[in-house]
Amino acid sequence: MLNDTELKIGDTKLKGIWIAIVMTIGTSIGGTVWTASSLYSRLEAVETRPIPDTSEMQEQLAALGSNLETIMERQKELISLQERVVDVEKLVTEMQVTVEKAKLATENSDKIQGRLEKIDSEVESLWQGMDFLANPYRGE
Repeated sequence: MLNDTELKIGDTKLKGIWIAIVMTIGTSIGGTVWTASSLYSRLEAVETRPIPDTSEMQEQLAALGSNLETIMERQKELISLQERVVDVEKLVTEMQVTVEKAKLATENSDKIQGRLEKIDSEVESLWQGMDFLANPYRGE
């Protein structure tokens, strides 16, 4: 059937398989032109888009950068301060232990003082008794 087909274009006659080859080449060229045209129109659309102004965003990023630097410096100060607070807490704990020891020592000292006063009064009574025994008439 393809062998019997004949196409006459001007003075040229195309038969059979040559028609299929010409049609294939023609459609390929047409598809290529259509794709190139589509691509070109898309590129033009991209080129006509306005480029957004990024200067405000750059200023905000610069401000954010300086804020981050400030935060980092403050964080270092806070870490140093935290270390000092920990040291002070240790000192306070040590002082509390020392105060408790001092309370115990004071209580013990008060008990010892009471005992010493009792011993002093007993010794004084003993001396008075000794004095009385040594001189029972003391001028009476």
